[in-house]
Amino acid sequence: MQRNAAFWEGVIDENGLEIGNDGRPTNHWTREDQEGESVIDLTLANRPIVKWTILADDHATGSDHEVIEWEVGVDRQEEADQERVVGWNLAAMREKDAEAAEKLWMELANERAQLDAECTEDEVEQEAAWSHEAMSSILDATAKKIRIRARSTSCWNADINERRRTVGGD
Repeated sequence: MQRNAAFWEGVIDENGLEIGNDGRPTNHWTREDQEGESVIDLTLANRPIVKWTILADDHATGSDHEVIEWEVGVDRQEEADQERVVGWNLAAMREKDAEAAEKLWMELANERAQLDAECTEDEVEQEAAWSHEAMSSILDATAKKIRIRARSTSCWNADINERRRTVGGD
């Protein structure tokens, strides 16, 4: 099934994926009397891609696709530093997800003792921390996260756009 750029950009953004490709073509084709190339094979990872290259011809597979080699970083602190969740897209929540979030909140909140005028400052702080954690967990389960990334994940740079136009993509 062929998908368009908007679909893949959504998948990449929604899943916080990084693109390893550097814009070089990964597919070379010949049809009848025409030849072409495209950047059709995307390398996607959920952590930093520290190496991406197309291997030399001595790694040929007989396919019209290039052999790609890549490595991902495994430094968890570096990964955490590159992306942080700053909230949730509540405006885009589906009605059933909003209802599920409200139901979860009510179930959790009903299990908690209510603060009264006699509560201490420490009890208020504890309740605020619990509320924050509970609401974060609920929204993580029901709403799309809004993320900030250290590097852009947009895969459709000018070079790729031109190559796609050349082969009739967009």
